Amino acid sequence: MLDHRVKLSNRPPAPRPGLAELTVVVADDHPGVVGHLRGLLSGVPGITVVAEAANGREAVEFALRHNPDVLVLDLRLSEVSGIQAIREVLRSAPNMAVLVFTACEDDESVLTAMRAGVRGYILKCASDTDIVRAVRGVAAGEAIFGQNIAARVLDLLANPRTAADAPPATLTTRERQLLDLLAAGHGNAAIAARLQLAPKTVSNLISALIAKLGVTDRKAAIRHIRTVENCR
Repeated sequence: MLDHRVKLSNRPPAPRPGLAELTVVVADDHPGVVGHLRGLLSGVPGITVVAEAANGREAVEFALRHNPDVLVLDLRLSEVSGIQAIREVLRSAPNMAVLVFTACEDDESVLTAMRAGVRGYILKCASDTDIVRAVRGVAAGEAIFGQNIAARVLDLLANPRTAADAPPATLTTRERQLLDLLAAGHGNAAIAARLQLAPKTVSNLISALIAKLGVTDRKAAIRHIRTVENCR
């Protein structure tokens, strides 16, 4: 369910008479997602999908070529990241409405996307109804955030000097090795053997890594760093 709608005053929608026909460009690395968005939005009266991009470079190219009312894109894009694509598009077409449609829900991704100039941010678990409402909302100049994102956005706006405002933790070579081994499913004993360390040392390193990333356990550590890297 969409949880937050605010009329924006600093970036008015492009002056299209009545917005009778919304044009949309969709961009995602996964053909299934693109196909779903195309089928969903094209089936809505008054919305036309004018182009489908399979990577970040195409997202920029098609958005600038077609100048749609709304660009819907994932943050995880190849060739050019979603964030970089947003920046490039809005540098040349500042009135275009950008709606992020992604699985990235960490604070850093949300904050970076907002700073890049997006008008909406919804997760891929959103219902079809909410996707359509989000597209129409950002086209009308509203800020649209999904239910799981809205509270976080309000907190980030109220407390701009939070941990989310700081750069992500920089991992050492050893910490990266450790994280990769954890992600591969190795236990402490196997990691100790591979890194030629004592099991107790490995346990201490894992605890330190978890604390450094500000998460609760090793699974959360893996999920956190992979999400941050994939969404840049």
